[in-house]
Amino acid sequence: MTEPTNPQLRPMPEDWRRALAVVAHPDDLEYGCSAAVAVWTDAGREVAYVLATRGEAGIDTVPPSACGALREREQRASAAVVGVSTVEFLDHADGVVTYGPDLRRDIAAAIRRHRPELVITLNHRDTWGGVAWNTPDHVAVGRATLDAAGDAGNRWIFPELTDQGLEPWNGVRWVAVAGSSTPTHAVDATAGLDRAIASLLEHRTYIEALTDEAPETYARNFLTGVARSAGERYGGRPAVAFELFPR
Repeated sequence: MTEPTNPQLRPMPEDWRRALAVVAHPDDLEYGCSAAVAVWTDAGREVAYVLATRGEAGIDTVPPSACGALREREQRASAAVVGVSTVEFLDHADGVVTYGPDLRRDIAAAIRRHRPELVITLNHRDTWGGVAWNTPDHVAVGRATLDAAGDAGNRWIFPELTDQGLEPWNGVRWVAVAGSSTPTHAVDATAGLDRAIASLLEHRTYIEALTDEAPETYARNFLTGVARSAGERYGGRPAVAFELFPR
């Protein structure tokens, strides 16, 4: 027998208390998985955000000197909508994030600080489903996050972190990749979808520069469309899909 082309997605693990989401830019999580984050924080789980950049190169009409602070404010407000109060920025340069030891070390340090069982990141592959080219920042941060989940538990990789008081953390049990073209698991987004839309709308300046469509219409249509598409493989319920890598 051949495997079905689009097998049903399995439920995400629920036996965890702390998660850390690591992405490249403000708004990455709002486009990717904030409905799931809302569901998780409602259930009493702790979720923290770490962003490699402040998104300072993301709006053509706003110079980076002003844009970084603006997008940071929008990201903090956006995170609060879905119950996330901890938002950290690693201050890598937007648009030219480079995969390598420096990025891995910074993410490993964040993992050691927050000690999550679940780490979340965004699509690290070259394309979005073989249709659209991915950005270098997404590829670098996603790949580095997958690697840093292991680096964080090895005291002989980046020993300077131990010298800084960040003891190894080998407790990451899964890395979940949002926006993957080959998802394996999902979260029912029903209870979190309206807050996900409100969360994306906090990036109003970015959205208004991106599209002529009304921000409310744009955010609702985009997120409900993505959730509906994932739900076709999750019992017909709106869903957030992830590719889950156990550790």
